[in-house]
Amino acid sequence: MEKRIINPWKWQDALSYVQAVEIKEPQGTLYVAGQAAVHPDGTSSSADMRTQLGLAIQNLETVINEAGYECRNIVRLTIYSTSSDEFIKNCFDVFQNFVAKHEMKQVVTLMQVVALNESLNVELEATVVR
Repeated sequence: MEKRIINPWKWQDALSYVQAVEIKEPQGTLYVAGQAAVHPDGTSSSADMRTQLGLAIQNLETVINEAGYECRNIVRLTIYSTSSDEFIKNCFDVFQNFVAKHEMKQVVTLMQVVALNESLNVELEATVVR
C-alpha cells in the first residue's frame, strides 16, 4: 500500500486530521460499522460522553485488530455525536490521544445527530486499509 497525505494548509494539524488521503495499491480495505460504548454483553453504556468515547475507541480497536488490520491505517473516521459542542469541549483530548497513540493520518468528519441507539451519545465509523 502506498499512502499519500494531501494538506494544502497547516491549521488542521492542531485538530488531529488531514484534508485528504490517497491510497494506491491497497491489499485490503476494511469498512467498520459504527462502534459505540457497548459492553461485551451487548448492553449500552449510560455513562457520560467522555467515558463512552473511551469505550467506543476500545471497541473500534478490537474490531480492527480482530480483522488483522492496524489502527494506524485508518484513513477515514466519522464521529457521530449527540452534541458536537460537548464532544469538542469535553472529549477532544481523548480523540487526539487516540490519534497520536496510533500515529494516524486520517480524514475526519464530526457529525451531530439527534440521537443514537438507546443511551449512546457517541459512535465511531472507520475505513481502514492494508
